[in-house]
Amino acid sequence: MSITEKRFNTGNGPHLIKLLETAGKKMVFLTHLNPDGDALGSTLGLLNLFRKMKHECFVVSPNDYPEFLKWMPGSERILVLKHMRDTVLKIIREADIIFAIDFNELKRVKELKEAIDISPAFKILIDHHPDPVMNVDFMMSDTSVSSTAELVFQFIHNMGLKQWIDKEVATCLFTGIMTDTGCFSYNSSKRETWVTVAELLDYGINKDDIYSLVYDNYSEHRMHLLGYSLNCKMEVLPEFRTGYMVLSKNDLTQYHFEPGDSEGFVNYPLSIRGICFSALFTEKDNYVRVSFRSKGNFAVNDFSRMHFNGGGHKNAAGGEIYTSLEEAVAVFKALLPDYKTKLMENED
Repeated sequence: MSITEKRFNTGNGPHLIKLLETAGKKMVFLTHLNPDGDALGSTLGLLNLFRKMKHECFVVSPNDYPEFLKWMPGSERILVLKHMRDTVLKIIREADIIFAIDFNELKRVKELKEAIDISPAFKILIDHHPDPVMNVDFMMSDTSVSSTAELVFQFIHNMGLKQWIDKEVATCLFTGIMTDTGCFSYNSSKRETWVTVAELLDYGINKDDIYSLVYDNYSEHRMHLLGYSLNCKMEVLPEFRTGYMVLSKNDLTQYHFEPGDSEGFVNYPLSIRGICFSALFTEKDNYVRVSFRSKGNFAVNDFSRMHFNGGGHKNAAGGEIYTSLEEAVAVFKALLPDYKTKLMENED
């Protein structure tokens, strides 16, 4: 783990602890664009904890978030830039402390970048993505943990704030860990992850209810979109051990798309025997969003960074390309021969 402080010497934790324990601070917890369960679970976990400590707290999201996550404790305090721009910018200007959660570069918050850059607030980054590049005052960055939510749990312990954890905080953090590990099907082989989960269970959370609220809470339209995507929009390229899906704006409109509806779609081609690389192309107004997944040693974060202005984890990454949907797919397919040897020799 790397922990770096700019205003205080490394290891001089009491200064930060005193800052956090001084009641009445205005705190903003930032999520990345298109926040997922880990981003929201982490930020809402911190929001609930620090509200108990009598701080004034807000979660800020650059855009809308999935309907199936709106049950989470504290979600009513999430401010969406798209709908409350003036309010959000005012809160950021007035913030004493800004947390950057589950992202490590300001381009992930889009239009909020300038406001964060010029803010005099004390800035804290907690994240598990590689190669952080943000200018912050305190950083916890560890790519080996299952999720940012697990790292937030460590942060709470390190700051001596464990006594403020309750069922609501634990529910949010468990949700983050569960969703970012695909219900513990990946990134969850370390003993520390299960110790964290066991401690969260001690706060009385109901893991079965949480699972149902997340995964049994989709709309009918989302299920139809999934069926359509698998049946009509998926192409498999066995010669490159690759599968991909393409969703146009017309597709999204036809199936009444809402934020989060395509969550997890990119994983489905990896369920096909022999496939180790998967992509999902989603058409936006002036660009194409691309999600990548892989099995084994094929590093999709490097692939995304080199060709699609993105990044992420070794086996889960995303990016974007400012072309038409057809051109984006053509670029992707044209790259595959260059990676054929790596893909064919990849050990799942």
